[in-house]
Amino acid sequence: MAASSPILLVTGASRGIGAAIARLGARRGFDVAVNYLKDRKSADAVVADVNAAGRRGVAVQADMAREDEIIRMFDTVDRELGRLTHLVYNTGIIGPASRVEALPTKEAKEILDVNVLGAFIAARAAIPRLSTKHRGAGGSMVFLSSAMATLGGAGDYVMYSVSKAAIDTLTLGLARELAAEGIRVNAVAPGPIATDIHPPGRLDRLAAAVPLGRVGTAEEVAEAVIFMLSDASTFTSGVVLRVAGGR
Repeated sequence: MAASSPILLVTGASRGIGAAIARLGARRGFDVAVNYLKDRKSADAVVADVNAAGRRGVAVQADMAREDEIIRMFDTVDRELGRLTHLVYNTGIIGPASRVEALPTKEAKEILDVNVLGAFIAARAAIPRLSTKHRGAGGSMVFLSSAMATLGGAGDYVMYSVSKAAIDTLTLGLARELAAEGIRVNAVAPGPIATDIHPPGRLDRLAAAVPLGRVGTAEEVAEAVIFMLSDASTFTSGVVLRVAGGR
């Protein structure tokens, strides 16, 4: 397991899309830091798969709503794997299904803290590690957006949609700000994906609205993310790639 391999940190990687990204990343040659919030057992299982692919892996607990824990996470990656080259900010919460007038401020703030401010803090921590301005080797960041950023989420998930629209703007701003420092920044915007983030029955309802006639898989999203991280997309930055079955 070569120490010179690119080093990828995936947040929210113990399950779902994040776990699929971590596993595929290892198969494509990345050493992988697997961030998790509570489920250490699942994170360790992902790390075991990273190791089975011949790459170095480490599980790192941190809450993306806590700045001090995000900073500790990056320091742990430095210590355990080396200087970061790639970041995927996958962590996100949808909050309770609610019309806007019924959504408490506390719940709205929690969505923004994790989905937007957490992404900002993680990017801010990654920049000095990746940037050629700071003697880094350059690299790539990918944020997980959502098709909901342009659909709006009326009737149940407006604030989640707002948070993902913010991610789209963060992606564009950072891509332009960091282009001269060897860092590409992109986002992937999934449509309905078969993971346990959705309340029971929601995926069945959404599938009917997808032109391809089905919901997607975590592995399909992971393929798009790894493409955006890889040298196959070296002239691509500031892009939000929609993986939503035509929706």
